[in-house]
Amino acid sequence: MNFDNRKTINQEIDFTFHPSTTVNPQRLIADQVQFYNDNGYLTGIRVFDEERAGANREYFDGLLERVLASGADNYSISGAHLKYGGIFDLVTDPKLLDVVEDILGPNIIAAGAHYFCKLPQDGKAVSWHQDASYWAFSPAKALRAWLAIDDVDTRNACMQIVPGSHLHGHLPFRESDPSENNLLDQTVEDVEEYGNQPVDIELKAGEISIHSSLVLHGSRPNTSDRRRGGIAITYLPADVRGLSGSSQRGVICRGEDPDGHWANSPRPEDA
Repeated sequence: MNFDNRKTINQEIDFTFHPSTTVNPQRLIADQVQFYNDNGYLTGIRVFDEERAGANREYFDGLLERVLASGADNYSISGAHLKYGGIFDLVTDPKLLDVVEDILGPNIIAAGAHYFCKLPQDGKAVSWHQDASYWAFSPAKALRAWLAIDDVDTRNACMQIVPGSHLHGHLPFRESDPSENNLLDQTVEDVEEYGNQPVDIELKAGEISIHSSLVLHGSRPNTSDRRRGGIAITYLPADVRGLSGSSQRGVICRGEDPDGHWANSPRPEDA
């Protein structure tokens, strides 16, 4: 979807933030749910132990090798829950869903999975943006779970978030200039107007952060000698509608889809 088409679809989306209404969370605590509502994110949530984190990394290493050998680049593993059985299994893992349910409720749809792999000395930045500005989902209730495959910190260009920016609706943006070397094509300027001081989202392998699709975030180029790999998984409640055919990407992970809106494709056979 090109820049102008996205702007057209954005006119159909309800960009209001819908806070979590969970009263008795099971995996999180009530203060974390409130923090998410107030700030638009949570971080440092341990989901997988060291052994499982190592297995996740081994799987990703093999997948990355296959993708690069095919002539694609290290950012091209997108829509991966519909292509690779191993990623489908990860996206539907109960340990992840337990956290997500405490924010979104019991009926959970996975609508995207994208590996963001910044190789050592990678020159690409990710300018300040809102995920909801790229997604054809309405209302903008979606969140993204960012699972660390590698340890991520300021030295290898961890994600940064502007707390509170999710409360300002859809923010104005411009098309990125090629000189920015932006992995994406949107740039929100003057982010200090929309929230608190940006925070660094540092994670150990096997930990996740989650953030609202409306919160401003981005990352600098990786100038270190360490890879920065993670998988960003898009989850949303079943009552969200997919516009412009995006319902075809949705898989029911937990609960039900009462309206039968989401395609709910089966697990792919490719490992």
